[in-house]
Amino acid sequence: MSCSESVNKVVETYIDSLKESSADKVREAFHPNGKVVGHLHGDFLEMSTEDFAGFVAAQEPSDVEYEILSTVVEGTTAAVKVRDKYLGITFLDTLSLIKIDDQWSIYNKLFNVEE
Repeated sequence: MSCSESVNKVVETYIDSLKESSADKVREAFHPNGKVVGHLHGDFLEMSTEDFAGFVAAQEPSDVEYEILSTVVEGTTAAVKVRDKYLGITFLDTLSLIKIDDQWSIYNKLFNVEE
């Protein structure tokens, strides 16, 4: 499996976590020290991986439409842009990933709500 495929597999685990409302899949996709940051309904949000896992688990399982717009891998780091429709909101996510011990994980998720 290429690096890009390995990175996109982590992104798919993240999307599956949203579809299934799975805190465990959030923890599988994100680094334990990861952050989720952006503005939602005018409020600045900053969540840890655990905060985000709890948020996802509190939602009803639902369909998530998504498209991976770009994947750039540079050694042990990667950046992925994903547009996804979740909870009736269209997000543009910029995901930063890190590879540690041959395992990729999302270290940072910056999200923008598209109007």
